[in-house]
Amino acid sequence: MRILLTGASGQVGGALLPLLRRRGHEVIAPDSAALDLARPEGLAAVLDGVAPDLIINPAAYTAVDQAEDAPDTAFAVNAAAPAALARWAAGRAVPLVQFSTDYVFDGSGTTPWREDDPCRPLSVYGSSKRDGEVAIQAAGGPHLIIRTSWVYAAQGRNFLRTIIRLARERDELRIVSDQTGAPTSAATLAAVLTAIIEGGAGDLAAAFAAASGIVHVANAGTTSWHGFAEAIVAGMRARGVRLAVREIRAVSTAEYGARAIRPLNSRLDLARLRQVFGITPPDWREALAAELDRALREGAD
Repeated sequence: MRILLTGASGQVGGALLPLLRRRGHEVIAPDSAALDLARPEGLAAVLDGVAPDLIINPAAYTAVDQAEDAPDTAFAVNAAAPAALARWAAGRAVPLVQFSTDYVFDGSGTTPWREDDPCRPLSVYGSSKRDGEVAIQAAGGPHLIIRTSWVYAAQGRNFLRTIIRLARERDELRIVSDQTGAPTSAATLAAVLTAIIEGGAGDLAAAFAAASGIVHVANAGTTSWHGFAEAIVAGMRARGVRLAVREIRAVSTAEYGARAIRPLNSRLDLARLRQVFGITPPDWREALAAELDRALREGAD
């Protein structure tokens, strides 16, 4: 299959690229200069040249706090660009996979969010990602929107890498404890999407329609950012890494004082993933163990 993959230098794209190529797919992965999502008007010409059988778009503007002060950029990359991809794809019946986020929900309650629950984003980032979802649905082509949460990887800029670095430098860390969800490794997302693609290789449009165009994908289980940080530190020490940190102090979201509002409840219901695609992702602790091993092999700071 000839696949156009955006964001290959990012976490999810970086996990997908080698996996899809190992599975025998032809993957075209242009860099941001060749495929500039901040300039949606130029995307159709690039797509014409590539002529993919499938488009996968994990690229996004993910600087949640900075987005509050740069809404034009956030909406260009997260909403207008997916809309342009979707229009091109719909006109040629090319399936499109778009990655989205738990930030489309307002984080109320304690029940895991289902795909058809009302979306009430609290931030510019969440609003821009929701607008991208709506635009893709409106285009009318075969599509799958994968909502996920708390993505991290052994490489790139993310919570795992930040905690590893800070735990080596500081004796105390202050980590939010009242936001709950499932840390999700990029490797898990890549494996799940590859299984979906290959499981529906005969008719991706039908497979995507069976999921009603949206599916939640995350590692199983629930924790807080504080619990995630504790698990990272414990996992590093179990692997013989010397760390400076002595205390991981739990703080509230209000105490931490981030620029953008975060959802307190980021739990995602994974029932549709199991029922439609027959996939049950591993527990977040299992995924973390594999990612820590990878980080140490690759010399993560």
